Amino acid sequence: MTQQANALSSGKGHGDENFPVASFLIEPRHRAAILAFYRFARTADDVADHATTAPEEKLRLLNEMQDGLLGTSDASAEAVALRAALAARSLSMQHAFDLLEAFRRDVTKRRYADWSELMDYCRYSAMPVGRFVLDVHGEDRETWPCSDALCAALQVINHVQDCGKDYRALDRIYLPQDAMDAADIAPEALAASQASPALRQVIAHLALRTDALLAQARPFAAAIGDFRLGLEVSVIQALAESLNRGLRHKDPLSQRVHHSKMEMAGLALGASARFVFTPRRKPATTPALVP
Repeated sequence: MTQQANALSSGKGHGDENFPVASFLIEPRHRAAILAFYRFARTADDVADHATTAPEEKLRLLNEMQDGLLGTSDASAEAVALRAALAARSLSMQHAFDLLEAFRRDVTKRRYADWSELMDYCRYSAMPVGRFVLDVHGEDRETWPCSDALCAALQVINHVQDCGKDYRALDRIYLPQDAMDAADIAPEALAASQASPALRQVIAHLALRTDALLAQARPFAAAIGDFRLGLEVSVIQALAESLNRGLRHKDPLSQRVHHSKMEMAGLALGASARFVFTPRRKPATTPALVP
């Protein structure tokens, strides 16, 4: 019998992510669509990251999920559910198609030459998530550049946090190859129990580049029309800035970089209080990271 995509599930759910996904801050009428998108993305991600499944089978399953969106297959329950959610709101399938492109790259591509190539990957792996949530809320697409910057920053932070695990489990390195080469770091350095000083410098440099993305994203929350979504974005921004500060000084190979639940709660409360007293405003005209 042909296996289905959800047979490769990691068991991870929206409550296990580093950043809030359709939290209680989001209006209930929007949560179902966002969770349908999340479950679709989570299933596709689990397929791409499965350690023992052959690449050809992974690509078949991802193509099957795309067929589910298009209505030519019902093999993927997650794709069928997302198709229904999109149809109910007359939303485009493009964001989901973009995600599938990123997961296909995860199957076939294990190295990224430079920052520009990594940002192109984020255009498909991260930016569609923010754009989808904005579309669900009917937000102005002028907010997309700020959203893209925040989503790219979140993706890079996740990559750096998990750089050792990604290399050991999947021989996959998202740290830009040119930065690794300039520091004379071999891939095997990511399998060590502790990062070398050279690797720590590369990670700190990536954190500085991510700071620039977070700075571009900082006006985002106040530019969102929906108050509750703006509140959630302000919390995500605060969590991302805190994690990125940690990556400048911590070793993701030997130290805990992720927030504890208590740390997340404290940062969320502080961000929420600041957001409530921040004047609402339209986003400044900012060039998009990627078309």
